[in-house]
Amino acid sequence: MKLHVSGEINEYYVQTICMIFFPGEKFSGEEQEGAPVLYLDVSDTMDEITATARLLYQGKETSATKQIVLTGEFTKDRARKIVIGHAILSAAGEMMHYRPSWGMLTGVRPSKVATELLLSGMSKTKVRKALSSHYMVIPKKAALATDVAIREQQIIGNPDRGDCSVYISIPFCPTRCSYCSFVSYTSKRLLSLIPAYLELLCQEIRAKFAAIRALGLRVLTVYIGGGTPTILSAEQLRTLLSTVASCTDVSALREYTLESGRPDTIDSEKMAIAKAFGVTRVCVNPQTLCDEVLRGVGRCHSAQDFYRAYDIARQSGIDCINTDLIVGLPGDKFSSFAQTYDEILRLSPENITVHTFCVKKSAEILREGKRVYNLRGGDAGKCVDYSQIRAAEAGYQPYYMYRQKNMVGNFENVGFAKPGTECLYNIYMMEEVHSIFAAGAGAVTKLVDYAPAGSGKKSVIERLFNDKYPYEYLNADGGKAQAEQIVQFYRERGF
Repeated sequence: MKLHVSGEINEYYVQTICMIFFPGEKFSGEEQEGAPVLYLDVSDTMDEITATARLLYQGKETSATKQIVLTGEFTKDRARKIVIGHAILSAAGEMMHYRPSWGMLTGVRPSKVATELLLSGMSKTKVRKALSSHYMVIPKKAALATDVAIREQQIIGNPDRGDCSVYISIPFCPTRCSYCSFVSYTSKRLLSLIPAYLELLCQEIRAKFAAIRALGLRVLTVYIGGGTPTILSAEQLRTLLSTVASCTDVSALREYTLESGRPDTIDSEKMAIAKAFGVTRVCVNPQTLCDEVLRGVGRCHSAQDFYRAYDIARQSGIDCINTDLIVGLPGDKFSSFAQTYDEILRLSPENITVHTFCVKKSAEILREGKRVYNLRGGDAGKCVDYSQIRAAEAGYQPYYMYRQKNMVGNFENVGFAKPGTECLYNIYMMEEVHSIFAAGAGAVTKLVDYAPAGSGKKSVIERLFNDKYPYEYLNADGGKAQAEQIVQFYRERGF
């Protein structure tokens, strides 16, 4: 796709909006035959901002103009984004005969705008109307974003500057799903790195917790994610969890998650170890209960494997179980998804996370030459709606939400929970209300000096990146340098 832009324009923002209508499109410096072309002009005066978009595609042409008078309701930068979004969505929507559910909200956190409006004093009803009128969000998504924002704020309350969480990365899996974009390792040679990786990981965990103690911070949640953490043997898992237990009082944690994930890696011994070391939440993720679809995306487990693993997790006595499902998987239909979802509701896990199928550029499925990008999403829209309606009927509430580029149908990922069982780590991580200290390959420590709304200050956020690949991570220093950076960040801010 070729862009011709004139005026003060964030071209990356324009690209993200264009990708709503042309998912998977690449942006080149030259016009290519058959590819869409967008002309965008933005003009500013002291009193107003005007944007005009003209789109050419497949021999057709549409155009639209949007104008905002600057009244103080928006900052100039926000007003500019809104007029650009309106102009492109109007022109592209007319040409493609398509209205995106989330309008011009292309970021990871669609509830962020709702949160800002709520904290400014706007009522729930007015927030919904603002999302629909200003950001072109369809009403049911505006309601979802507002409900999630309200629930998040109820759970977050008044964050303390001394609170923090810890994330631990196990970037290994038994097989690689065809849609996966995470740094996870599956070959026998790379899996052979696990013993050495675990040894260095435990060093980094100790270094990060030492910094936390030196600063007098309070750890609220620990989250062990992947990859597939339960790819570790029972003894390796015991080593990892005992290291965490030696560094902090796990009984004082508000939440302790082991993202078990793959049913084929879960057994009663591992769940017993997790329970003994204070884990309070595990994830047992079927993605779908249709064996044919599972085989098609490279999962090496069956629906029966999931039932077995779920029963083991339930019998372990761990308080909270999450199940992940994916809407829009290749080969899945509304009928099979509805059967899966109804069956999950019958099992009654505390948390259900419904993802929309999303493919990143490094996924194996793209190298197979399959067409996976889908503007309207086929049955995905019906599946998303069904999941949200049935969740409400069963007493679950949406509590966190995020989005990604090139999601099928431009939909969303939503976490549902029985009241009082919400995953706190997901909310803290998404809303950036305190620091997340991360250990392991590919992990990113997010240092946060949080400033609440109305304080007149802005939150300060800095990121520290670990080596991405395990074989690189094995040459690292076990977190010593980052621990020093963490202490310096806090000392500079009066800790």
